[in-house]
Amino acid sequence: MESIGGHLTNPQSPADPTLAGKIILVTGAAKRIGRGIALRLACEGARVAIHYHKSQNQAIRTAEECGGAELFRANLESVPEIARMFADLEQRLGRLDGLVNNAARFTRFDPLDITEQDWGFIHSVNLKAVFFCCRRGARLMRKTGGRIVNINSPGGLRPWAEHAHYCSSKAGVIMLTRALSKAFAPGITVNSVAPS
Repeated sequence: MESIGGHLTNPQSPADPTLAGKIILVTGAAKRIGRGIALRLACEGARVAIHYHKSQNQAIRTAEECGGAELFRANLESVPEIARMFADLEQRLGRLDGLVNNAARFTRFDPLDITEQDWGFIHSVNLKAVFFCCRRGARLMRKTGGRIVNINSPGGLRPWAEHAHYCSSKAGVIMLTRALSKAFAPGITVNSVAPS
């Protein structure tokens, strides 16, 4: 995949007509996996919305490489900021067809050393924010339908000794995904993917 004049090209993968023009928000899209997801969606013809919190320079670069994607800054620890972000998205883009909940945190501690602050730091973004983003996204998708994908981790499937707080947050996302897939069906699908 390469960027030419701000537009992505990939001769081996022509644009998927099912994504052409679809508006898809990717949280944590400034760098790493989120950036890769945003670039791929743009390559497939989607109109990507880039969420970031602190990584403004990287977010601007990703947005440019996605053909001039809209930027949305929010601290996902804050439910009011999540609400503001989705209201801003609706005002600026008019609708939402897809949501990729990618933003996450990762720390390493012996379980005997995990504090309430450590626990909250992980769960506030890895689980709480995923729920409130799903809820807000689903409200925007109710009339026309849509797709939600929650990015997970092998840590949600397998126990890691020094990541009990992280593993539990990701296991929570798996069950949250299952519950919301039932609650939002049939118009909105909810799935989880664990890259590894």
